[in-house]
Amino acid sequence: MKISIERAVLLKAVAQAQSVVERRNTIPILANVLIEASEGSVTLRATDLDIEVLDRAPAMVEQAGATTVSAVLLHDIIRKLPDGALIELVDDTRTGRLQVSAGRSNFSLATLPKEDFPVMASSEYSANFAAPAKVLRRLFDKAKFAISTEETRYYLNGVYMHVADGESGRVLRCVATDGHRLARVDAPLPEGAENMPGVIVPRKTVGELRKLLDDDDMEIAVSVSETKVRFATPDMTLTSKVIDGTFPDYSRVIPTQNTKRLEVDASEFSKAVDRVATVSSERSRAVKLALEDDKLVLSVNAPDSGAAEEELIVAYGDERLEIGFNAKYLLEIASQVDRENAVFMFNTSGDPTLMREGNDTSAVYVVMPMRV
Repeated sequence: MKISIERAVLLKAVAQAQSVVERRNTIPILANVLIEASEGSVTLRATDLDIEVLDRAPAMVEQAGATTVSAVLLHDIIRKLPDGALIELVDDTRTGRLQVSAGRSNFSLATLPKEDFPVMASSEYSANFAAPAKVLRRLFDKAKFAISTEETRYYLNGVYMHVADGESGRVLRCVATDGHRLARVDAPLPEGAENMPGVIVPRKTVGELRKLLDDDDMEIAVSVSETKVRFATPDMTLTSKVIDGTFPDYSRVIPTQNTKRLEVDASEFSKAVDRVATVSSERSRAVKLALEDDKLVLSVNAPDSGAAEEELIVAYGDERLEIGFNAKYLLEIASQVDRENAVFMFNTSGDPTLMREGNDTSAVYVVMPMRV
């Protein structure tokens, strides 16, 4: 194999690949990226056996071939080479080394046989559809903060992507919850997704997927089966196993009887919560919300370090209410609001609270209160 490729192009492809690779591996080949060169392009493939990422990049190919080399090491080398450099990769089969050269810099890297590299088995996908990158980005970005990190409740360690009944018909829905807060985000149902099986997309996959979704004008090809999900652009394909478990019936925890309505400027609310929570050494310290006629008083009382209080002018016309929340959860939910105002719907100080953006119900959030 002998190829020449621009540094920026190779760096982007290797960066995608090495982020999938696990740093600590008992199987040496899993630390490597598979480089395959054919006419006019080079393909880089990396896997941790649960996720496989495949990146295609244009290159000048003098001699086709394939080899595997340490993904992290190759990324570090390319990252440190000067901008605009033309990089030459030569697989020396006699020495079993990959020669990397750019200008006066030369590196000789150990390789492993390409035959040892595991390729994820292709799956028969039961649903194939296309969705705009910005639609998928909104679905996953607004839901992922609520993904559970508890390994014992493994079925909550991802985003549940499925087809559901929305207010105006069938929708593509993403839901995540950790038992303390929940996010439910809807988007119009793409053509071809009607019979899609519901799948739980793992947390690591959600993080890797974000890198595909930066270009608003890009259409993402999505394929779903009972065991795998695949997201593809012309240059990159991300394939992942899904979590083998049953996502709980989340509709039971979304309150429908909450009638006390608070409307507040989302940005001002976030800043005020952040300020009063400063006196608490623990970020999980409860922030108390005291509501009465068009007034909200936020307060924190931390016996070890002090107390804080801040008053906001809001729209609230119901009976007086005092309720406490984990400050971190409040900040994360408020940060999801793209519009100016956040609307909170309360019942009592012991019941879950619903939050949405103005009157838009395509994204709703639920947060459990704390005792204060």
